[in-house]
Amino acid sequence: MTLLITVYAAIAVTLIWYFKQDHSLRLGVLCFMYWGAAIMWLVDAIFEYADMGSEYFEPSAKEMLNDSFLGLSVVALGLVIWLIILLIKDPKGTVRDSLKRQAK
Repeated sequence: MTLLITVYAAIAVTLIWYFKQDHSLRLGVLCFMYWGAAIMWLVDAIFEYADMGSEYFEPSAKEMLNDSFLGLSVVALGLVIWLIILLIKDPKGTVRDSLKRQAK
């Protein structure tokens, strides 16, 4: 489930990045994070399949729930990191303008 969730998130963000012409929101960083996570989970799945064999395709409900929570946590953490990067870089100057208004 972690692999599926991160691949879906990576595909969605990649499509948004590709079709949105304004690259000031740095969606490419989010794409790289999600695709990196998806590759990590793919390698994990390959090694786990090599270890478990066909049992890998018969997870229990508890394992699927845990994997789903982990996948959603990875997606949420990627969004948090991306938002922090976006706030630090401030491509549209929104944070800077807000701070200037508060200083007056």
